[in-house]
Amino acid sequence: MTAGGRPAIVVAATPTSNGDLHVGHMAGPYLAGDVYSRYLAATGRPVIYTTCTDDSQSYVITTAHRKGVPPERLCATSTEAIERTLTAMGISMAGLPPIDDRYRETVLEFFTALHEAGRLRLRTVRLPYANGAYLYDGLLTGTCPACLSGSSGGVCEGCGHPNNYDELLDPRSTLDPDAPVTFREQTILVLPMEEYRDRLTAYFAAREGRWRPHGMQLIHELLDRPLPDIPVTFPGTWGVAAPFPETPGQIFYPWVEAMPAVMYSTWWSAAQRGERAESVDAHWRSEQGAELVYFHGFDNVYHWGLLDLVLLMAHGDRYVLPEVNVCNEFYELEGQKFSTSRDHLIWTADLLAEVPRDLVRFHLALTAPEYQRTDFSVAALREVTGRRLVEPWNALADALWLTSAGAGDAPLPTSETGRRRAEILIERVRLGYELPSFSRVADTIAGRLEGLAEEAAVADGEPVALGDLFLQVRALLACAAPILIDVAAEAAEAGVDLGLAAAQPAEIGAFPLPRLRTADAGETTGVRAGA
Repeated sequence: MTAGGRPAIVVAATPTSNGDLHVGHMAGPYLAGDVYSRYLAATGRPVIYTTCTDDSQSYVITTAHRKGVPPERLCATSTEAIERTLTAMGISMAGLPPIDDRYRETVLEFFTALHEAGRLRLRTVRLPYANGAYLYDGLLTGTCPACLSGSSGGVCEGCGHPNNYDELLDPRSTLDPDAPVTFREQTILVLPMEEYRDRLTAYFAAREGRWRPHGMQLIHELLDRPLPDIPVTFPGTWGVAAPFPETPGQIFYPWVEAMPAVMYSTWWSAAQRGERAESVDAHWRSEQGAELVYFHGFDNVYHWGLLDLVLLMAHGDRYVLPEVNVCNEFYELEGQKFSTSRDHLIWTADLLAEVPRDLVRFHLALTAPEYQRTDFSVAALREVTGRRLVEPWNALADALWLTSAGAGDAPLPTSETGRRRAEILIERVRLGYELPSFSRVADTIAGRLEGLAEEAAVADGEPVALGDLFLQVRALLACAAPILIDVAAEAAEAGVDLGLAAAQPAEIGAFPLPRLRTADAGETTGVRAGA
């Protein structure tokens, strides 16, 4: 990575390539990771923000079956749709890397190293079986043994607890619910999570208070009981073939691909900007000292918080470990969880087609389910962004335009009071952008925007007052830039300094504040809210 401070690798949960991204997806890891990455870049930190599609997931099989298309075609069309949506939203990734031979080589290298080091163990387990296939994850549905809610195989979306092998109660085949489910023994390779208990306990003790409470509560629940084995190979047909002689004909269990997958996507993303490394895992090596941060939802706490952590630990001290997991709750649509299978959703692409993306980004940042479930509606987006963002922002822009027209080209002096006010805003907003808090920055920006709009409306034209006003507006722009990317780009093109340095200048030139576009008042297409 380039010079300029401690490098950072920011990873958003890998999207399954069985469809596009809806607003619930976007309000979770993808926008949050983008805002954090843009903030780091604004402070001069080198950062790679990355993810890649999770093509091996069994949910590709079930969705392809439901749609009546080949899984390969579904992966291709979904990846194209996801990449278009990320681009339309202004997500600052280099793109989605191809799931190609180099990807598969990376997966093989990662697990071959563990196999050769003796980290993997053979286990004979009982697996659900129906219609000639072993059932796991999305191929299986039933009742969670931890909370008794309806659950898919692998992990319960509601309580977050894993359910491996034959643990799911009342198991049924997703592809054929009427097919009888039996159990058959199979020998697979696993990574015993219990062998890493001491290291896990020390790791989480050092991060107490750095996770959001709900996610850390689940971690403690899991650590308070025997830790499960991590399936590494599995008797399936969709995924990357595992080459180990002890388990012939098996694939890698889809969930274990995430770590080598995002190492590969980090390497690929760096190469897109000219930073080529011979080793795919080079950026993740401990000696690089990168800050590693994950953004994901509560239903992935077990995977990203424990399973993937143990996969890194199993390589000894070779790799950097995540400093924090930023975990969001579920975003609801009109009181119910976003659901592709129930057609209860709003596609992000449809929303962006009718609402300017700065407004979408602001509203999702403002209402994101950081600590508890929150609700989204198009009507609320229009009302809230109009009242809290567009109206005061454009009123401030109009007032500054009138003021700057009479200010001339001479720099405007700033006072100690004005400089301190700008510093306070930047300090406050940086607290919100920084880990572990990373919370409610949009609300802080909206609050200060209202105050500056009122001050600009009564500005009397005194030079010192004008300098202070422009200085604070520049600070507001810099603070809002990771969220309001289009007005920030327009301001930067006009020569406005959007750096987040604490020190403020003794004078500043007048500048125009770009206006925000308003949302169309018509109905947004693509909104479906039927159960």
